[in-house]
Amino acid sequence: MTASNVGSSADALIFRHSALVRVTHWVNVLCLSFLLLSGLQIFNAHPALYWGQYGADHDPSFLSMGAVQNGSTLQGVTRIGSLAITTTGFLGASHASGELTVRGFPSWLTIPSYQDLASGRRWHFFFAWLFVINGLVYLLHSLAAGHVRRDLKPTRRQLTLRSLAHEIADHARLRFPKGQAARHYNALQKLAYLVVIFIVLPLIVATGLTMSPGIDAAVPWLLDLFGGRQSARTIHFLTASALVAFVVIHVVMVMASGTWNNMQSMITGYYAIKPERPRS
Repeated sequence: MTASNVGSSADALIFRHSALVRVTHWVNVLCLSFLLLSGLQIFNAHPALYWGQYGADHDPSFLSMGAVQNGSTLQGVTRIGSLAITTTGFLGASHASGELTVRGFPSWLTIPSYQDLASGRRWHFFFAWLFVINGLVYLLHSLAAGHVRRDLKPTRRQLTLRSLAHEIADHARLRFPKGQAARHYNALQKLAYLVVIFIVLPLIVATGLTMSPGIDAAVPWLLDLFGGRQSARTIHFLTASALVAFVVIHVVMVMASGTWNNMQSMITGYYAIKPERPRS
C-alpha cells in the first residue's frame, strides 16, 4: 500500500499501532507527566534518600538536596555520598517570588507549585492507580494479541555482540532503518521496552506500595523484600529516574527519526516506511 501524501510517492504506508495501543500510550503520557511533577512535590517534603529501615534529619543519607547560608545569600547544595555539588538556582535552593528559597526541586517542576505535601499525594495517588490500570490493560492486550512474543522478543541473531555493536553505532550516528528493516523493532528497542515493561515499571509500583503503611500491614513481606521503607523509597526514586531517562531518550529518537511520521503512527496508527536506497 502506498501513499503519495506521506513523504515521497514511493513511501509505503503500513498500519503499525492498534486503537487500544494508541489510547493507552497517550494515557501513559498524561499519567507519567502528573506522576513526575507530583512525585517531586512529595520528595520535596524531605529531599534526602536513605537505605534501610530509618531515615530522618540525623540519619546518614547517600543523597540529599539542601541549602547552606553563604554570606548574605543561600547556596543550594546537592550531596551524593561525600561529594557536595553546588546547585544553586535549581536543586536545594531556587527562586520563588523573586528570591532564593530552600527547596529540593524548583517550583516549576512540582504540582502544585507551592509546597503542599497533601495535595501532591492526592495528585500522585490518583494518577498512580490510573497508570496501573492503564498498564494492565495494555499488557493483557499485548499478551493476548501476541505483541510481546511477536514484536518485542529479540531473535538470537539480534542478540549477537556484532549485531548489538552495529545497532549501537547506528543509533549514535542517528542512522535509522529503512525499507523492510523499519517494519520491526531493532534489538535495542526490544530490550529497552522489555526492561521497562517487566522490570522498571513493576519495581516502581511495588516500591510505591511498600511506602504505604496500610499496604505494609496487609502485605508485611514487602518491607522485607526491599529491606525497609526507606530502601523502597530510594529504589522508587531511582527507578522513576531511570524511566524519565528512557522517556527523554525515546522523545529524542522520535524527533531524530521523523517527528511527524512517528506522531502520525500514534494518532492514526499508520506509519510511512522510507524505501531503501539501492546499493552502488
